Amino acid sequence: MRTTFATARGSKRAATSVLVKATLSEGTTGRGEVPTSFVMPHETIPVIRTILAESGTALGGVAIEDYPVALERFRRGRKEFCMTLGGLEVALFRAGLACRGESELDCWGAKARTIETDITIPHAASVAAAAGWLDRAVRAGFSTYKIKVAGDVAGDLAFVGGIVERLRGRVPHFAVRLDGNQAYTPRTYAARIAGLEKVRIGIELFEQPLRKDDWAGLRKIRGVGAAPLILDEAVFTTRDCQRVIDERLADGVNIKVAKSGIAGSAAILRLAKAAGLKLMVGCMTETMVGLSAGIRLAAGTGAFDYVDLDAVHFLYHRGAPEGIATAGPRYTLENR
Repeated sequence: MRTTFATARGSKRAATSVLVKATLSEGTTGRGEVPTSFVMPHETIPVIRTILAESGTALGGVAIEDYPVALERFRRGRKEFCMTLGGLEVALFRAGLACRGESELDCWGAKARTIETDITIPHAASVAAAAGWLDRAVRAGFSTYKIKVAGDVAGDLAFVGGIVERLRGRVPHFAVRLDGNQAYTPRTYAARIAGLEKVRIGIELFEQPLRKDDWAGLRKIRGVGAAPLILDEAVFTTRDCQRVIDERLADGVNIKVAKSGIAGSAAILRLAKAAGLKLMVGCMTETMVGLSAGIRLAAGTGAFDYVDLDAVHFLYHRGAPEGIATAGPRYTLENR
């Protein structure tokens, strides 16, 4: 990776993925990607390879139009391996589209051909340590910065304040988002928001400050501060999303094809939108093979309030272009 990717969950200098290719009997293919992540440490490369090998046996001979049913059957007993199943599903989804001569962008609605993403500023020991990456993002033309914070109220406030000061005067109009990656408690979150308000640092959103299973804590912090509360690690399925809606736990959800797959992402999108939740689209550390699924979902539906699809900017190896031109924060899509 071009810089150390550090969050409250850990840090890494290299990203590892498994690329998946689904081949139909007449030779048509589709590709997907299974990234690895701090969030799902049990999805190791050997485990991913084993599950994909099993899928070849289980799905062989199934008509491509029947893959959703066959895949759901295969998913039983393997639901904790969501990224592996998601990458497999993307490959099958794309193979089916190619077989029918359909465009992935059109499949989602083709609402837009250009979208802009934010850029992540990984957590660092100091602003000076993050300066090189931040300066690179400024030169590339980014205007929205998602800062990773680590749960230390004073330290995080100093880090965010330093980043904001470095942006002022260099980026005429910029927005700041914060991502807690489950590092906060209800008490420290409230203190964090109060600290930001005291020094007049406005944030566009705060993503997943509490543990993904701290439902009681989420009920306590809902409405603390003006920034929307967006849930990521807490929402993998429609069942998770329905709980957020029923218990009024957050203002929005972060949908990632890598964690929820094609059908799951579409279902969460429909459910969250109908309930009036804000929608964010995100990614793991993926090459363009996997990231392109999220880009086409976002552009095709035109449904998302926040776009966080910046993974390829961290990578030396970005994967095939996939019909998407990248210029700083902007993605421009061909009709594929």
